Amino acid sequence: MKIIISPAKKMNVDTDSMATTGLPVLLDQTRILWEGIKKLSYDEAKKLWGCNDKLAGLNYRRFAEMNLEKNITPAVLAYEGLQYQRMAPLIMTRQALDYLGDHLRILSGFYGILSPFDGVVPYRLEMQARMAVAGSRDLYGFWDNRIYKELAGEEHIIINLASKEYSQAVKPYLSSADTFVTCIFGELAHGKIKQKGTLAKMARGEMVRYMAENNVTEVRQLKKFNALGYRYIEELSTETEMTFVIGG
Repeated sequence: MKIIISPAKKMNVDTDSMATTGLPVLLDQTRILWEGIKKLSYDEAKKLWGCNDKLAGLNYRRFAEMNLEKNITPAVLAYEGLQYQRMAPLIMTRQALDYLGDHLRILSGFYGILSPFDGVVPYRLEMQARMAVAGSRDLYGFWDNRIYKELAGEEHIIINLASKEYSQAVKPYLSSADTFVTCIFGELAHGKIKQKGTLAKMARGEMVRYMAENNVTEVRQLKKFNALGYRYIEELSTETEMTFVIGG
């Protein structure tokens, strides 16, 4: 079983709290992207990132000064989003951390796919960024099936906790041998399910934590998840979607 999650835009450097176990498996492709971004003018880079001047200046400097193998942070600590905060890897047991290493994979526009303890540096590059590179018109074309091949291997059960932007880097390459299950976290109101971004991100982090702490190896075990008041709703779920709701 593999679990996929999205990265977060906000990143930090923490070289002390936890050791890295290696470098990202697709680092050669990352270097190609790095070289491409370094060739952009400031205005071109800002347009690519779609951010304000403060963030554009920060990231333009980051790419100019970047060393992909020094001052690296374990990926699971490098991202600061709500999902990662609720996952709380720094207070996990050794057994739970081992589970993350075996089962969790982070998808990335810059790195392709990351094991949680791969060493990374801060960057800005979303998967949906319109970056033409190496003969491809965008990052989906650049990564092609590389992410899927590294993800699947001998594993054919994939729990999707990633956003549509990132899961789309995997879904086109699924085979009939794969079981791809998306977890939906929503609010039940007037008989309809509405997903709220903040709560959904928190729930995804809680789900990863639940899976790690309970050594989840079968899809059916996810039905017991109840953090943040969510509960599994059988009648709103299918073989490919597990729906958890709060409220109602």
